[in-house]
Amino acid sequence: MDHLIDDIDKKIMQLLQHHARMSISQISKEISMSQPSVKERILKLEEKKIISGYGTVFNLRELNRGTTTFILIKTERCQELVDFCKEAREVTDLFRISGEFNYLIQVQTASIEELAEFQDSLVELGPSKSHISMKNIFENRILL
Repeated sequence: MDHLIDDIDKKIMQLLQHHARMSISQISKEISMSQPSVKERILKLEEKKIISGYGTVFNLRELNRGTTTFILIKTERCQELVDFCKEAREVTDLFRISGEFNYLIQVQTASIEELAEFQDSLVELGPSKSHISMKNIFENRILL
């Protein structure tokens, strides 16, 4: 990587990670730097793909999607699984992993019954194990 991240970049990234819609003028006030300098730094971070996007965090419980489950699946039908997960509205994340199982799927459902229906649809792709989250300690952890 030819763009080293300095302390100013880290401060900008921390501010954006906590509040992605923060204005350049507010960031410039927070870090005592001119708006054009802040904008230039953000553009460089985006060009280098260090900042790869901006997002919104939803309260899944309020959207009737409060049951988080992690499903380990072992399959030889990898592309079918990927395609299935792309179409399934319950799937929020899909990871290729090492070990006995080769994929980890994170799903958000309204209930255990909805989870059971989802898992029934996975049966033809291979054996799986489910781990239902009982309590979220933290997620989307700030890394900087």
